[in-house]
Amino acid sequence: MFVDRARIFVKGGDGGRGCVSFRREARVPRGGPDGGDGGKGGDVVLEAVAHQNTLLPLRYHSEFRADRGRHGSSSQKTGRSAEDCVVKVPPGTIAMDELTQTVIGEVVGEGERLLVARGGRGGRGNRAFLSQWNRAPREAEDGRPGEERWLRLDLKLLADVGLLGLPNAGKSSLLRKLSAARPKVASYPFTTLTPVLGVVEVQDARVVVADVPGIIEGAHGGAGLGLHFLRHVQRTRALLHVVDASGQNGRDPAADLQLVIEEVRHFDASLLERVQLVAATKLDLVPADARDVLRDLQQAAGRHGFEVVAVSSASGEGLDELKQRLAMMLAAAGDEVTAS
Repeated sequence: MFVDRARIFVKGGDGGRGCVSFRREARVPRGGPDGGDGGKGGDVVLEAVAHQNTLLPLRYHSEFRADRGRHGSSSQKTGRSAEDCVVKVPPGTIAMDELTQTVIGEVVGEGERLLVARGGRGGRGNRAFLSQWNRAPREAEDGRPGEERWLRLDLKLLADVGLLGLPNAGKSSLLRKLSAARPKVASYPFTTLTPVLGVVEVQDARVVVADVPGIIEGAHGGAGLGLHFLRHVQRTRALLHVVDASGQNGRDPAADLQLVIEEVRHFDASLLERVQLVAATKLDLVPADARDVLRDLQQAAGRHGFEVVAVSSASGEGLDELKQRLAMMLAAAGDEVTAS
């Protein structure tokens, strides 16, 4: 099950208590204070792990508390600091303080860590209070409490190319043909209900492609599923518009492309500044005497500066050319993945 939002409680460990102690040795009548400081409480940190791609585990385990530091002891022994509490999350996870609605940070690369709740400092032992006016202090500090807060975690999948299109445009079928991903494929809309990642081999390189649920008219106002998941293509370097070119059910491919572009513009206009390409799918279903729909689609795409590649997931026609164009897209986009 794919989950891209979660709410968790985190608390850093309290600091250990300082010690009140006096040195006691033979022939040392006034050994003085020797109480050690308490240890620091553990921090709570998020850590990105590559093998995880959902926040589902945090639905069932939503409270994370680090251990407290050990108390100080005699002979100026400082208490041991506690271990950090590590919360494993997928790369691309953003942490926000629920109370202040401020973004704390994000973890993107494998092994990257983000401090979300700092452990408390250990209290000072009575040795720290020794002065020329107080030669036998009998006071020590309690450890400071650790930070605590509720966090909202949002996941934005990391991919090189994002697939966009209407429901049943052929995105899932195309992803199955290009990669080893096996998204559900059926002849009804909204077969894809959650984002799916696939890896495409392009010119000895590995390209990660993200397929999100289809976008429908009015999506920017809350209709359908697409815009709920469009944040997963905000980090992509390039966009691939998938358009059904068969003209089935009276659809106009050029109008379908324009509809998706307008919905994306309402969601985040900066997405349309990415390098983009159009894949005209279901070419095997386009009658030979109706190929003018492809010309209309090419003209519509050309007005936005997009090129069109006609493909068929059923016959495999055009797939090699599409892979080559994907490689060219990514070369034009550069190596940096855009983060929004």
